[in-house]
Amino acid sequence: MPHPIRITVGDIELDAELNDSQTAGKIREVLPLECSFNTWGDEIYFSIPVEAGPEDACETVALNDLGYWPPGHAFCIFYGQTPASHGDEIRPASPVNIIGRVLGDATVLKSVSGVRNIVVEAV
Repeated sequence: MPHPIRITVGDIELDAELNDSQTAGKIREVLPLECSFNTWGDEIYFSIPVEAGPEDACETVALNDLGYWPPGHAFCIFYGQTPASHGDEIRPASPVNIIGRVLGDATVLKSVSGVRNIVVEAV
């Protein structure tokens, strides 16, 4: 059963959902989160206070996927290609646990400029 969340970056609000994975469950326990973020190509990522190992980790992801990157304890939002992508694929720096997805169009994050904080909260 999906668990609804809201992601806010500046004036952009995205409805999203976390899945029922163990990693997503750990993330639900620490919500809400508010922190600064980094970008890597068309990926937003930020460290969170969650430790989880690989859980069916994927080398490539789909547009709108939410992932958890075990080496950096990071929450990731994929809205396009990264520097590691080949062709049309979306490739994280290394395998990520898929923890959910953005509902709607995450590519609106390409318009974010001058904003460095993100909020992720349960709805």
